Amino acid sequence: MSISKILLYYKFTPIADPKAVMLWQRDLCESLNLKGRILISEHGINGTVGGNIDDCKRYIRKTRDYPGFTDMEFKWSEGGAEDFPKLSVKVRDEIVAFGVPGEIKVDENGVVGGGVHLKPEEVNELVDARGEEVVFFDGRNAMEAQIGKFRDAVVPEVDTTHDFIAEIESGKYDDLKDKPVVTYCTGGIRCEVLSSLMINRGFKEVYQLDGGIVRYGEKFGNRGLWEGSLYVFDKRMHLEFGEDHKQLGHCVRCDAGTNKFEHCVNEDTCRELVLMCPDCHENVATRHCGRPDCEQVAAQLAAAVD
Repeated sequence: MSISKILLYYKFTPIADPKAVMLWQRDLCESLNLKGRILISEHGINGTVGGNIDDCKRYIRKTRDYPGFTDMEFKWSEGGAEDFPKLSVKVRDEIVAFGVPGEIKVDENGVVGGGVHLKPEEVNELVDARGEEVVFFDGRNAMEAQIGKFRDAVVPEVDTTHDFIAEIESGKYDDLKDKPVVTYCTGGIRCEVLSSLMINRGFKEVYQLDGGIVRYGEKFGNRGLWEGSLYVFDKRMHLEFGEDHKQLGHCVRCDAGTNKFEHCVNEDTCRELVLMCPDCHENVATRHCGRPDCEQVAAQLAAAVD
């Protein structure tokens, strides 16, 4: 029986010729029948790919042949190639799009001037030692935090990573600049950059969760400081660290508990992903984000069906 897996990985390391690495990675993935998304820049590589477990292992071995990727860590997750529509390997200015490629400095040790890495158990130890003084700072899009976040975390009002610069320069979080701040995100990559951007803007004691929520969940399941479900960027949409997870998300239409994001029925003008329970999603009349124009479209579609 064939077993499939998904690999999540990133590495900040100087890349002299991103296009050459892109072509090599594309050919390698195609030869192994892997699908997913890989971004490459002069700062490093960021990828999520899925396929047969043996092909994934071959991919790891071949990728680590590149000098800068020798010690790159790969995280394993449930799923496979079928969770991705295609293979996409692209060169970008940044492997995480904060919109400040010129501010990010990378050497052979990673991002220069970033926060102190803390392993999952070290995060708990910091909280035990410093108590409520410790602030968890969500490094993801605000939407993702609707279904899961660290207990009492600060969730910035951002739709994309491009919004973070204006958000942290707005003055909203100036009261945190003298506190211990633990940044966190899905797998750790966004915090590599975010922590350095925060330090550059006057935050004095900044940490980052090493390996992100994925590593913390693997270590502590639902027994630690993480609550709810983890949003993921593939067909699965979310994952949990055990059946005893806390339900944080609620349907935008009826407020029933749910951790599933769905597209609004008004596909022509609305691209919103909203939390929607199965019952509301099944009914065309309630399969909308709540905007008046989208509600009207839903009503028209429902009337046509009737």
